Amino acid sequence: MTTIHGTAIRKVVVACDAGMGSSAMLAGQLRRQLGKHSVTVEHTPVDAIPADADVVICHQGLAERARRSAPGVIVIPIRVFIGDPAVAKVVKAVQTGGELNG
Repeated sequence: MTTIHGTAIRKVVVACDAGMGSSAMLAGQLRRQLGKHSVTVEHTPVDAIPADADVVICHQGLAERARRSAPGVIVIPIRVFIGDPAVAKVVKAVQTGGELNG
């Protein structure tokens, strides 16, 4: 398992496949929450995760593809895009400087 300190997170990627736009909504929500902490949030296809991503958030069904697309990057699988506790852990790690495992 890989660990990153919240203060080291500079780019969060919300990765998706074909969907209804809820992942884009999550990316917008995270931009508002994390922007003041100098964290960039991008929304990308799961097979096109940028090499400079520190953390990838994706639906649990896409987690293995995300790990193959971005080896060595922390992947946070979620069940729902809005209100998932795993997303709250990412936000808290950035805000408080805590550790994030993935």
